[in-house]
Amino acid sequence: MNQPVAREKKARKSIPIWVKGLVLPLFIIVIWQIVSSSGVVSATVLPSPLQIIITFYNLIVSGVLFSHLQISIYRAVVGFLLGASIALVLGFVVGFSKHSESYIDPTMQMLRTIPSLAVTPLFILWFGFDELSKILLIAFASFFPVYVNTYNGIRSVDSKLFEVAQVLEFSKWKQLTRLILPSALSHILVGIRLSIGIAWLSLVVAELMGSSAGIGYMIMDARQFSQTDKVFVGIIIFGVVGKLTDSLVRILEKKLLKWRTNFEGVE
Repeated sequence: MNQPVAREKKARKSIPIWVKGLVLPLFIIVIWQIVSSSGVVSATVLPSPLQIIITFYNLIVSGVLFSHLQISIYRAVVGFLLGASIALVLGFVVGFSKHSESYIDPTMQMLRTIPSLAVTPLFILWFGFDELSKILLIAFASFFPVYVNTYNGIRSVDSKLFEVAQVLEFSKWKQLTRLILPSALSHILVGIRLSIGIAWLSLVVAELMGSSAGIGYMIMDARQFSQTDKVFVGIIIFGVVGKLTDSLVRILEKKLLKWRTNFEGVE
């Protein structure tokens, strides 16, 4: 009895994770294709996966998709790097110093509750419809996940470790690099993962601000002409690129935190 169970467990472990992750999407696509082919739903409302693939191919061949994608990635990356870098610095300052916390954190917590859509009109009034307003809007949205998680990561460091650091007469720099950063790194990486996802969400809002290029603009343009297949292509692009960037952060997390032992779920 034990040998078959052992072989079954070994067979499950031998299946790559990415293969397991494709099971649900493939199941959905098959059902989707069957429903679309049956004619129950109009192609304008729900185009078939085959039609979406054909549209995808045509957009790639024409070069339209890559030109829009290049602009969107530029906006998302610059906005994310700007917002996350400022958040990282400010999170360390506020987390490390009670004095800074009392002056800065209340304002940050208030701003954190303001939706990106609410500040969009202000960004248009202040910075116009140029690239700067779009990048700053993405930076604004990307800022808070990194800030909150950096702050919480620093404050979650065991106070006994600080006592040991004081006994060893660690300088402020040593406390930061040898104690705080390694302990808070897992929280910071979670904040970065959340921030990347929010950057992509904010990109759609940013590209509605009088944009003439980008994946968000392509989706809105397709919507106006009822090109639902093109809308799905844009949605899929957002999903795939978002997943790839999230996977890169997870790989980085595994490498930087390989010394840590965590519960990874039961078989």
